[in-house]
Amino acid sequence: MRAIFFEEDDARAVAARLLADGFEASVARERLAGEDDDEGHPWAVLSDAPDFMVELLVDEYDGWLDAADDASQPPSPLPPLDLPAAPKRIKRPSGD
Repeated sequence: MRAIFFEEDDARAVAARLLADGFEASVARERLAGEDDDEGHPWAVLSDAPDFMVELLVDEYDGWLDAADDASQPPSPLPPLDLPAAPKRIKRPSGD
């Protein structure tokens, strides 16, 4: 889950809260496309906390959730199919 904040203090407060609650959390500078002002870049908090918990903190600290990061990860592979070893016989053999 990734939460975005415009203020560094808010991002660090959210990360500290998640760490105190026993989840992993890190803060990084988020580079937006087309933004050339280094001071204008928002801050991202990356965490493994449950979605609802991060949503509550985002509401409290006036940020937003970025779910696009989750969609870019490949889905977990499915187990292999159990296929037959030979073709299925529809008609009886001619010897009957």
